[in-house]
Amino acid sequence: MTRKKKIIIVSSVLAALVIFGTIGGIALADNSTSTNPASTFVTKVASILGIDQTKVQNAFDQAQKEMQSEALDTWLAQQVTDGKITQAQADAYKAWMGAKPSGFEGLGPGFGGGFRGGRGGFMCPPANTATN
Repeated sequence: MTRKKKIIIVSSVLAALVIFGTIGGIALADNSTSTNPASTFVTKVASILGIDQTKVQNAFDQAQKEMQSEALDTWLAQQVTDGKITQAQADAYKAWMGAKPSGFEGLGPGFGGGFRGGRGGFMCPPANTATN
């Protein structure tokens, strides 16, 4: 296959991906006719229990945060056990994760490099808080 044909094929595939990705993104973003399943679930649970929906949502949020914290503790303990990081690094990482601004709560171990990918990953703690 000639170089020119390869360029045309690759360009066509990339253009198709961009077009279908854009159309798919628009279709997913248009939720005006659909409802959020999580919100519907919280509403249903609140109705069954006969309590305020806000209280149910707060309980779910608290449970999610606690489970994420437990998962982070487990992951960090395994990293220390495996000798990939020190306990001081694990403590610094946990402190750094807890200091993130709101909106980043769902991002955690393994996202964007972390300790597995070495320094420079999006989720690594600042270099001055960890021991090398």
